[in-house]
Amino acid sequence: MKIYGVAVLVFCFLIGKYLGGILAGLIGISGDVGGVGFAMLLLMFANGFLKRFNWYEVQTKSGVLFWSSMYIPVIVAMAATRNVHAALDGGWTALMVGVMVTLVGFLLVPLLSKIGTTKEDADGTI
Repeated sequence: MKIYGVAVLVFCFLIGKYLGGILAGLIGISGDVGGVGFAMLLLMFANGFLKRFNWYEVQTKSGVLFWSSMYIPVIVAMAATRNVHAALDGGWTALMVGVMVTLVGFLLVPLLSKIGTTKEDADGTI
């Protein structure tokens, strides 16, 4: 059932947030460090576990896929918003470093797109 997929996702999210809180406490930061990342890793491991023991029904899979497709863009948007606010609060140095890193990333796109292509692929003839 789809509800089982949602339950797996919620379980992974709560455990991930808990582990992120523990990690933040260990390094002396208030809040959460990597909770979403832990949740995604747990979700991948849970999917593998459910598939291995044939407990992964089609409806469960569709529930996980639906909510994960909704979950990831929302979390990325929230993290990006927090990063922009932190950069603006950090002053001009943080803002300039962010702009420089973004520009370098844009400049590296053509170089990175050539990795793994052959000469025939670049010419358009196969």
